[in-house]
Amino acid sequence: MNNFLKELHRPAIMGILNVTPDSFSDGGQYNRPELALQQALRMIDEGADIIDIGGESTRPGADAVSVDEELERVIPVIESLRKDSDVVISIDTSKAVVMREAVHAGAGMINDVAALAGEGAIEMAAATGVPVCLMHMQGEPRTMQQSPEYPRGVVQEVMEYLLQRVEVAERAGISRDNLVIDPGFGFGKTLQHNFQLLEGLAELQSIGLPVLVGMSRKSMIGKLLGVGLEDRLAGSLAAAVLAMERGASIFRVHDVAETRQALMVVSACQDQGNPVTNH
Repeated sequence: MNNFLKELHRPAIMGILNVTPDSFSDGGQYNRPELALQQALRMIDEGADIIDIGGESTRPGADAVSVDEELERVIPVIESLRKDSDVVISIDTSKAVVMREAVHAGAGMINDVAALAGEGAIEMAAATGVPVCLMHMQGEPRTMQQSPEYPRGVVQEVMEYLLQRVEVAERAGISRDNLVIDPGFGFGKTLQHNFQLLEGLAELQSIGLPVLVGMSRKSMIGKLLGVGLEDRLAGSLAAAVLAMERGASIFRVHDVAETRQALMVVSACQDQGNPVTNH
């Protein structure tokens, strides 16, 4: 399988498609395959480079779902989208069996919040040969927001963890060219930790891998601004712009068109008067 990461437009937009009843922002909206397909095609029209499909909520306090239930949620959507589009499909899962079946159905990327630490996950990811995003999370979804602490500093500890997982992945046979890292905003971090991590994001560039960020509509925006989910767009765009200025290159978002426009403005500035008009 071709490694799309080498040809991927930067900044790249990853559109979020949760086919779950309980995800924090869009839970229940797209848990029928036909609705999920419509939303995926809409995000592609708006400029999404990757569609990230998840069948298990990772919001704080979320309950785990069975392998069979997760497969029933995601596989029909992947198969339908693969028939209608050649967009890169990412499977958001930590389960080895779901990784295997999703790639077989047409997914071309694995996005794992557990950084391939689950049973059989690293071996399965290596066997698929597709790119993998390794994310930092302190604890696990049910308990990750119960007093997270970083005695040596959140940026330092996140970087050390990601370096260790990259090393483990490479030892398992996953090519470095197939790896992406994600600092895991909102996953076992307080409000202060999240903004310390955003401020220090450029330090992750020393790892030498593409950095994916996911801050769209998250509680770090809501708590800072004192607003609900429906009023977090402006804050999410500001966070995306700051992340791009600090070296992030893949942006996992709900609001594709708006994020793409904001990041095009940053690109135009970075290109010193030679803006890209499309991609």
